[in-house]
Amino acid sequence: MATKKAGAAVPLDPKVARKLLDKLGTDNEFRRLFKKDPKSALIAAGYKVAKGDTAGAAALEQASRCLSVTSIAPKAAMARSREALESMLVAGVGMTPNQLNVASTTSVRRRK
Repeated sequence: MATKKAGAAVPLDPKVARKLLDKLGTDNEFRRLFKKDPKSALIAAGYKVAKGDTAGAAALEQASRCLSVTSIAPKAAMARSREALESMLVAGVGMTPNQLNVASTTSVRRRK
């Protein structure tokens, strides 16, 4: 999973990507963890770094930074976009805006 170039995309193992999306689509506590600490969420989803593997640790740090969100997309939206999200995560998270955030064009509900 480690990359040689700084800023290059970090691909996730397909098993980790699937588990991450499973939990983000069903588990409210995991969704809170992911929003607060993407690195811990990735580890909880099965992302492993061997002890002493500095390149692997750097890749985990980069992936967690790239996956940070301000507001997670609703579960239903994630379910509809599951295939595209999984493809994005397996291809590599990097400088491409991640699609786990709520779209900025989403209408805001306001009390009247």
